[in-house]
Amino acid sequence: MASRGHHGHTPAAWTGVVIAFIGVCVASAYMVMANSVGFWAGIAVSLVGGLVGLGMRAAGMGMPKESPALTEARAAAGRAQLQR
Repeated sequence: MASRGHHGHTPAAWTGVVIAFIGVCVASAYMVMANSVGFWAGIAVSLVGGLVGLGMRAAGMGMPKESPALTEARAAAGRAQLQR
């Protein structure tokens, strides 16, 4: 499978995933301890991780969007390889 750049390897993605992972760990621990308040706090932290990732992406720390010209050039290169 061909790689399309650095998908997911951005500060926004890493930060969001790490925060969400911590939230899931907290929620899991409190689920085992049968503490519903701690469980929901962990779920809230997980959601905050997603919001942080989106905010960082909006601030320019995520993947840049491809221009239509680049998308067309990539498609043309793919078609050229298939014609070989």
